[in-house]
Amino acid sequence: MELQLWAEGADPLEELEDLNDWLSQEPELRGRVKPAPAIPSEGELGGLPEVLIAALGGGGVASALATSLGAYLSQPRRRSVRIRMKGPHGQEVEVDAQNASDAERLLQIALGRREDPQ
Repeated sequence: MELQLWAEGADPLEELEDLNDWLSQEPELRGRVKPAPAIPSEGELGGLPEVLIAALGGGGVASALATSLGAYLSQPRRRSVRIRMKGPHGQEVEVDAQNASDAERLLQIALGRREDPQ
């Protein structure tokens, strides 16, 4: 099962790179979260990745991802950042510093494992 992650903020590409670096430090996530291949525009030799793909399986990987996202968003920053997640069935959710403690619930909603009460 795959989950797509986007970073939104003042510089989304920088935020995405920072998030990728953060997640790659988690032993449970190592090798499971990677930048999606970027499709270059016409006339370009290459493009920059705009989304991370998380390959989630059993063994608590989704929970480890949610915990790591919550910790990442709780870090003091000079700028605000939001992480959008999109599950395999198209359900999208957004998590930021204000709702970082709900990262697990929101990730489960994106994966279609829990209903969104709103």
